[in-house]
Amino acid sequence: MSVELDEIKIPVEDLEIGMYVSRLDRPWTETDFLLQGFLIESPETIDSLRAQCDFVYIETKSQFLHPSRARFERRSEKHGLFARKKQNARSTSRSSESGASKTDKASQKARKKTSYINKVPIETEFPEAKKSYGYAKLTAKNIMDGIRIGRTIDMNESRLVVNRVVDSIIRNSNALVWLTKLKNKDEYTAEHSLNVCILSAAFARHLGLDEDEIRKIGLCGLLHDVGKAKIPLEVLNKPGRFTDEEFEIMKMHPLYGRDLLMSLSDSDTAAIDVAYNHHERIDEMGYPRGLKSHQIPYYSRIIAITDTYDAITSSRCYDQGRSSMDALDIIYKNKGRQFDEELAIEFIKCIGIYPPGSIVEMSNGEVGIIIASNQESKLRPKIIMVLDADKKKQREKIVNLRDLPKDDSGNPYAIKAEIPNGKYGVRIQDFIKRGLVLEPANQ
Repeated sequence: MSVELDEIKIPVEDLEIGMYVSRLDRPWTETDFLLQGFLIESPETIDSLRAQCDFVYIETKSQFLHPSRARFERRSEKHGLFARKKQNARSTSRSSESGASKTDKASQKARKKTSYINKVPIETEFPEAKKSYGYAKLTAKNIMDGIRIGRTIDMNESRLVVNRVVDSIIRNSNALVWLTKLKNKDEYTAEHSLNVCILSAAFARHLGLDEDEIRKIGLCGLLHDVGKAKIPLEVLNKPGRFTDEEFEIMKMHPLYGRDLLMSLSDSDTAAIDVAYNHHERIDEMGYPRGLKSHQIPYYSRIIAITDTYDAITSSRCYDQGRSSMDALDIIYKNKGRQFDEELAIEFIKCIGIYPPGSIVEMSNGEVGIIIASNQESKLRPKIIMVLDADKKKQREKIVNLRDLPKDDSGNPYAIKAEIPNGKYGVRIQDFIKRGLVLEPANQ
């Protein structure tokens, strides 16, 4: 008898743990779920579905002739990206008891959450964020270039740069994250170190860590790849896949980074740990030591995620950068194997499906750029609309999807899809140079 994959519509009252929800009875943007397609793993998920839907579609493997004899497939493998923006106290409590939070003192502090709010609008913070980004990028480049010619790392300068980055993120978490979208494949190594610094600090803010820890994690992000300065450039910048021998050379950079930082009298032990351990994996398949899950430091677990996210979304000499959604989907599918499960889900919540700097096409054909995410509604960000439905420049306007605005035809604005940088002539670089100042269309 053949086994086919079916979809069956069932009322939410009949949902059980282990069922795979393939579709909802309404657009996912109207719910607390970031994407459709997820395994029901807890009673809280069922409660959330019952609160927001009347019925859903369950994916099953069927060996029957009539729907009334359906048996629901209980999946053990998780597919697709799924995360809820809101969690109740029970699920939050369980999250804090994860294996990651038991590994070191930093994780103990992580349980004591600090609540942050954006103190200034992104438009106000953006000019200062641009200055901080430019200064920090130069410092990151100088660190890598200096190591190659035998200079030591200036830890005081590194800490000053990180402090400027963190100060900006504390004032507004969107501005510098916006700037991580500014990619230059010819400057990948320096930009990557800075972007991991920014993303890690923003993630730490989301996790509710105190400011001292955010600064420490930001420093770890800035210095996590310093060992790559010891890798031969012909390997580091190779425009293609590594041979087995070349990959073994690349896998030495965590040890080089550890040794470089340990040689400094004023280095930070957390930065040493992260440089050495950010390629370790929860499933013990990482390098250089293949550590067991409980042996991987908390900060290294954080940097492992931000490092991967920026790498996937960056264009390099051998690979084209992918969308934020693709990167989050990869992180989700590898949670519990490559990445700490609880931290992976929290990172998805932190970034959101449409992070600042994403270019999006709306359901009515207009094109805009995400300038800020809304903390209380990640699926309804603030957008600068730049092209009309015919993909021609229009008088720019800011649309905040949180307010459920309507377009000129009276239809609600909704995001159709994220599109690549440069499509329809919309380039992130042009808007960064302008500093997010609205510009009227040419008449």
